[in-house]
Amino acid sequence: MNLHLAEISAQVAADAHAVVILDQAGWHGAKALRVPDNISLLSLPPYSPELNPVENLWQFIKHNFLNARIFTSYDAIVAACCDAWNRLRAIPGQIRSITTRDWAKTVIL
Repeated sequence: MNLHLAEISAQVAADAHAVVILDQAGWHGAKALRVPDNISLLSLPPYSPELNPVENLWQFIKHNFLNARIFTSYDAIVAACCDAWNRLRAIPGQIRSITTRDWAKTVIL
């Protein structure tokens, strides 16, 4: 997580500040977590999958590409997940359709 935050921090413009939205995973609040000065962390409330669009994305992948299977090894799981992700990416507009929230539109004034 520290490496991830450091990479995000490196991509933030010098005169900007980033807000990273996190779920309640344990490593998101680990004591060893180092948050760069140009990043603020915003934790989602527990049990709120409607606020975390990736939850819907994961459900779609599981139900459409990974269901009813037995994997023989860790490498087989990784390969199946990579294949599922690439199959999802190949469907035009599908990720946007799954993750867009009508109530979370940006308003430009």
